[in-house]
Amino acid sequence: MGQLLVGEKARLRVAKEVVRPDLPVGRILDGDCIEAMRSLPSDSVDLVFADPPYNLQLGGDLARPDGSHVDAVTDHWDKFASFAAYDQFTREWLAEARRVLKPNGSLWVIGSYHNIFRVGAILQDMGFWILNDVVWRKANPMPNFKGTRFTNAHETLIWASMGEKARYTFNYRAMKTLNDELQMRSDWVLPICGGQERLKSGGTKVHPTQKPEALLYRVMLATTNKGDVVLDPFFGTGTTGAVAKRLGREWIGCEREPIYRAAALERIELALPLDESALTTMQTARSAPKVAFGVLVETGLIAPGTMIFDKKRKITAQVRADGSLVAGPETGSIHGLGAKLQGAPSCNGWSFWHLEHEGELKPIDAVRQLYLLATED
Repeated sequence: MGQLLVGEKARLRVAKEVVRPDLPVGRILDGDCIEAMRSLPSDSVDLVFADPPYNLQLGGDLARPDGSHVDAVTDHWDKFASFAAYDQFTREWLAEARRVLKPNGSLWVIGSYHNIFRVGAILQDMGFWILNDVVWRKANPMPNFKGTRFTNAHETLIWASMGEKARYTFNYRAMKTLNDELQMRSDWVLPICGGQERLKSGGTKVHPTQKPEALLYRVMLATTNKGDVVLDPFFGTGTTGAVAKRLGREWIGCEREPIYRAAALERIELALPLDESALTTMQTARSAPKVAFGVLVETGLIAPGTMIFDKKRKITAQVRADGSLVAGPETGSIHGLGAKLQGAPSCNGWSFWHLEHEGELKPIDAVRQLYLLATED
């Protein structure tokens, strides 16, 4: 298996949808996000990721026990006169987001307990269909210094489609692969933005709520495809744009603050896109082309005579030149022989049979996936 792709020079390709020429991809639109979105054509973007103002309702400065100041969102853009004013703002930007989204597009909104429930109710009222609420559990949250509440250790993301019957994108197989072959859950443990990723100017944070790139990476990998257009109405310092560039997605941002726009453009300029082959993600069983086990044998990816096993090494079979298996007096296909040897009515041979690679047993489906990657047009 270590030599599965040795000598292969086929370049892995992913079909890229042609982006409409009237879309300002790769640009940050200046000014108010609602007005900026009104300049975009209807049904033109594949994903909206929104990190709107949280309307934190802070009652004074936050301080640590030693008296030092705690960075918080105290900027003018996070201040609203009332809940009613915030709700009206939310309805207006969501209306534009819904207009520019394609019928099969989807929306992600992230927020805290201050705003996410209000946003969720409004987007439901507007016809969006909530697919998941995802909890981003912060691996290193800021402690509650006053000791008057539980430490706020998470934020909530809402993922919604355009309606109950909408055909949205979900790269289930890619998420399962990312999560060591386990279904990706709706609670994500990721650290807050820090270290070299945190943008600073003069020793202070450029933006108080800069999101970690790992968060956007997972969102885009899960719910977009290469070449899709991602719109971020609250672009900030450009996390969405930087990750979109890495993953081969197109991006459009809206940001009215000059300091954030400048930081975002510099950051995105430095972002390196991934190699074409690295962007090819695992496919779901429904969308993957059909591949016979015999094809893997005849192409030399699994050699005749190879011994394959069940995961616990209790059942062993040998691969024959025609793609059938033999185990003692019994022969059959990967599925038929697997079922017979287990005394079961059926068997998914792709996941039941394993072969040894670098001291580990790996399912033969891993070989099939490598074949698909190497032969994709």
